[in-house]
Amino acid sequence: MNMRMTEVTAVIMAMIYMTVIMQRVAVAAAGAGAGVGLSLGPESYCSNGPTQSSGSLSRWVEELLPNTPTNTTTLKVSLTQITEIPPRAFSSLKSLRSLFVMYNMHLTKIDPYAFADIPKLSKIIISYNLKLETISSYAFYNLPQLRKLTITNSKDLKAIDHNAFVNLRKLTYLSISNTGITVFPVFSRIHSASSDLILELTDNLNLDRVPANSIRGVCTQSISEMRLVRNGIRKVERGAFTGTRMSHLTLRNNKQLVHIDPGAFSGSSELQELDVSFTALSALPESALGSLRTLVAESSLRLKTLPPLDLFISLKVANLTYPSHCCAFKDLKRSRPKQNPLIQELCLREDMVSLEPSFYMSYCQNPMMVSCLPESDAFNPCEDIMDNSTLNPWILRCLIWIVSLLALMGNLLVLLITLGGPLKLTVPRFLMCNLAFGDLCMGIYLMMIASKDIHTRGQYYNYALDWQMGAGCNAAGFFTVFASELSVFTLTFITLERWHTITQGLRLERLLRLRHACFIMAGGWGFAFLSALLPTLGVSSYSKVSICLPMDVETLGSQVYVVILLILNLLAFLCVCSCYLSIYLAVRKPSATPVRADMCVAKRMAVIIFTNFLCMVPISFFAISAALRQPFIGVSEAKLLLVILYPINSCCNPFIYAFLTQAFRRDTLLIIRRFGLCRERVHNNRRQSLRDQQVVWRARKSSHGRGTSPAAEPRQTGNPCVIAQMTDQGQALERINSE
Repeated sequence: MNMRMTEVTAVIMAMIYMTVIMQRVAVAAAGAGAGVGLSLGPESYCSNGPTQSSGSLSRWVEELLPNTPTNTTTLKVSLTQITEIPPRAFSSLKSLRSLFVMYNMHLTKIDPYAFADIPKLSKIIISYNLKLETISSYAFYNLPQLRKLTITNSKDLKAIDHNAFVNLRKLTYLSISNTGITVFPVFSRIHSASSDLILELTDNLNLDRVPANSIRGVCTQSISEMRLVRNGIRKVERGAFTGTRMSHLTLRNNKQLVHIDPGAFSGSSELQELDVSFTALSALPESALGSLRTLVAESSLRLKTLPPLDLFISLKVANLTYPSHCCAFKDLKRSRPKQNPLIQELCLREDMVSLEPSFYMSYCQNPMMVSCLPESDAFNPCEDIMDNSTLNPWILRCLIWIVSLLALMGNLLVLLITLGGPLKLTVPRFLMCNLAFGDLCMGIYLMMIASKDIHTRGQYYNYALDWQMGAGCNAAGFFTVFASELSVFTLTFITLERWHTITQGLRLERLLRLRHACFIMAGGWGFAFLSALLPTLGVSSYSKVSICLPMDVETLGSQVYVVILLILNLLAFLCVCSCYLSIYLAVRKPSATPVRADMCVAKRMAVIIFTNFLCMVPISFFAISAALRQPFIGVSEAKLLLVILYPINSCCNPFIYAFLTQAFRRDTLLIIRRFGLCRERVHNNRRQSLRDQQVVWRARKSSHGRGTSPAAEPRQTGNPCVIAQMTDQGQALERINSE
């Protein structure tokens, strides 16, 4: 108790004497005038002016703190006008344990051996000395009991000598923070024997690199933790941690850190936790991963790829930036290193799971599981682009390649035949070209998705960010929305044009002209282009899912965008159905029409309506439910719709509207004839076309003469399916104009 009272008394006395000396300094300064310095270093300050030190190294303290008890245990040197701390300034205080040097606004330098030879000193805090610039060599030397050393809030501190920290055998905590140092301090001569040493360098914004061998020799045991937080570090050089045993390393909030040399950890061991959160790293140091048990890389936006998974031998916990990276660890299977034979024998016991579940999970369970955050969400399941939870992924991959090739080749052939034929461009041909181009864009989208799936198969987690956030996914999404809307618009226009031609086909003054069709299709192109462009401008997004569809409905604007597109597609489907029903009723007259002709018309229209139904209705239904945040299926199931139903029109349209029609076959034969092939077949086809034309003209004349329905007479003569084919393509007007 007496000892404790003595220590308290010593602290109080030291603080009182500091107040007294501040008053003396102020009086002396006033009396001495401008020619008197305020340095309380080796040139000691007295009331009569400056006098040279007589050689006693403790005289600085005696004059600064007269009558200071020799058993002082805590000393606070604060709010003084000292400019430097001389060698062995406090060596006379043999019982000193805690030393605080704070708020000395004129202190610029700590001389060599300034804090040396204080046998019981265990804590030094140097803080808020705003003009401190230099800490000299051996400033902290021969301090056998020093455990805690803090240097902080000294913005002008630029240089710490590489021999400043020497032989601090019991050091457990060293912090250098909020300073202006530009060179990483050298800790290699500390030689601490502590088993729980913590090194901390924080908020040193001018510190731009960690050089080689800067940590080697800092501790004879293992460093418990090294915190390099919120510095200006840009690079960790090769060999920076060589020969160092370290448990935890934190490089958090070094926002300019872009590179850790692959050899930075060579020769080091025992690193169990690495934190590189809020850095600009694009790759992890592979040499540090073998013993790592915890990896923290939160908000490391440039860290888009992981190293080979077999390097993570001991990893247990991972807190990462992107959910896709956690997918890498979901099914990771690792073999355990060789264990003690006794542990192996215990693991073989069948009752070990029930008797010691924690022991079994820690030492016996295989594969070793990794706890990883953030987990994948419903929009980004842990699977490849063309993977599916209900269907063999290879079936899905084969299907998308087949569908994409059909869409590409079929629509490309339609464009080549239609635009390269000898006949002039008419309204039906013009609309057919627009439809083929839209469906060709859908084929391009499917090909992009299929190619990316092959390229990233088995490692999509490493490509997810570059793909979904990059230009590739935006381009693919643009192609699919543009293709979908242009195809829907063109199909609707083709249907309306057919309906108008059938009902008004023999009244030439009411026929649709090519210039009218061009004007209307320009509006369709503008609508499709705008619809595809909006997700790239922030209205919804193509980057939400791996298949690059605009499925982001987080905002009200995105929801409205998606719902409007889907409702318009449904309305277009209803319009197509209504028009074809009207066409069928117009060409059907039970008293005069042969059954075979009716069947041709009915089959054609049934195919058109059925393919449109499969393409639009299921996708619109599920998409609207998802847009209203009540999804009936997930992204994994949506891929089936993407491959099987979504592009069905793009594959079928070339057959329905081109390959199976007489006009397209005639154009194909005319192109082939240019190469000297099929001349006889071309001639026969032309004669058949002339006969069909005569049928149409007779129907037109009789219609004008008797006022009969324009669709009734042609069925009574000629091939019973001719009028059905002409109805499907709007060929009545084309025959009149082209022949």
